Amino acid sequence: MTPLPPFEAQPSAGAQCVPIDLGARSYDIWIGPGLWSQAHVWQDLPRAQLALIVTNTTVGPLYLRALQQALAPHYARCEVVSLPDGEAFKDLSHVESVFDAMLGSGADRQTVVFALGGGVVGDMAGFAAACYMRGVPFVQVPTTLLAQVDSSVGGKTGVNHPLGKNMIGAFHQPARVICDLAALSSLPAREYAAGLAEVIKYGPIADMAFFDWLEAHADALVARDTQALAVAVRRSCEIKAWVVAQDEREGGVRAILNFGHTFGHAIEAGMGYGAWLHGEAVAAGMVMAAELSQRLGLASTDLVQRLRDLLLRVGLP
Repeated sequence: MTPLPPFEAQPSAGAQCVPIDLGARSYDIWIGPGLWSQAHVWQDLPRAQLALIVTNTTVGPLYLRALQQALAPHYARCEVVSLPDGEAFKDLSHVESVFDAMLGSGADRQTVVFALGGGVVGDMAGFAAACYMRGVPFVQVPTTLLAQVDSSVGGKTGVNHPLGKNMIGAFHQPARVICDLAALSSLPAREYAAGLAEVIKYGPIADMAFFDWLEAHADALVARDTQALAVAVRRSCEIKAWVVAQDEREGGVRAILNFGHTFGHAIEAGMGYGAWLHGEAVAAGMVMAAELSQRLGLASTDLVQRLRDLLLRVGLP
């Protein structure tokens, strides 16, 4: 097993690149503020006549024009699909609108799909890219913290079904992930806190030194300090890249990334998708899983209390 890279608690100057090693499917995760205006992050992507941007009605008015400007030098045509915003719309019927746009615009196997939005947009755009003509390239441009540290990395795509979350999907790796930290400034507080749940997850599953750092810098993260965010997003992506490189299709160790998700998915399905945000359900799910482990003698009471305290400090249930 390749060792996890050591944790660097100091922020790096400028844009940071975290590679994910998957052989022919390897790609880079770019992290930093103001990335969309930096030409180098768009270089060496798959080229085509047509780019299709999939976004939603909340993110599009904020960031669509900036992405279109970044892509204009590289693609002759740029079409847009705007989906309704929310987990409640992450289903097959709304993926159909992406297929309609692709077929209607004459998309071929070279067409590149760009997912501009949070985890729902990324999952749906990636699933559409995996299915269309049995697979076209796509690029993740995540605009939420949850998407930047979790859902945009690793190639899991899919949609929900009334009987189960993410039960219909495919593994389809992106060509690149571009995490512009400046986009996080527009997130509502509740959405931002939900993303911190997925950041906190990485400590107990892989790196308690990172968990210690999160406890020490919780206030800075809540305040959206750019340097603290750069460290947190980079380390989260390093851990996820390390896990996925060992187990791309979740046959073994990748299951650790589901910490909090077993109970969390049950909460989401039981309450109805959208009643709680995904990160909120994962936060409660992590405490439930930790408490169960403590009852079984597999985790300390101290760890359970530290986890609960940290989640409460950043505004999570």
